[in-house]
Amino acid sequence: MDIHGKLRQLMADRNWTEYRLAKECGLSQTTIYNIMTRNTIPNFFTLETICSAFGITVSQFFAEGDMVEMTPELKELFNGWANLTVEQKQAVQHVIQAMNHDQ
Repeated sequence: MDIHGKLRQLMADRNWTEYRLAKECGLSQTTIYNIMTRNTIPNFFTLETICSAFGITVSQFFAEGDMVEMTPELKELFNGWANLTVEQKQAVQHVIQAMNHDQ
C-alpha cells in the first residue's frame, strides 16, 4: 500500500491542504510537510492521529475498498452496541432488518 498516495487521496477527497491537515490533527506543519514531501513514513502514533482527523481508524486506512467514516453518531452507535447482551443485539438486528424491508 502506498501510504503517501492514500494520504493524498484522503486530503483530496476533503479538499484539504497540508496546512489544513496539520490543523485538523494537531500535528506540526513540519511533520506533515516531512511526511508528504520527503516521503517520511509516519510512525503508528502519528498515523493514528492523522486517521482520527479524517474520522477513520488505522484499520480503515489500510483496508482495501470503500471506507466508512467514523462520525460521532456512528461511534456512539458502536459504543452502545458493545454494551448490549446477545439477546439485545439480536433484537436490534431484527428491528433494522424490518426497517430496511419497509423501504
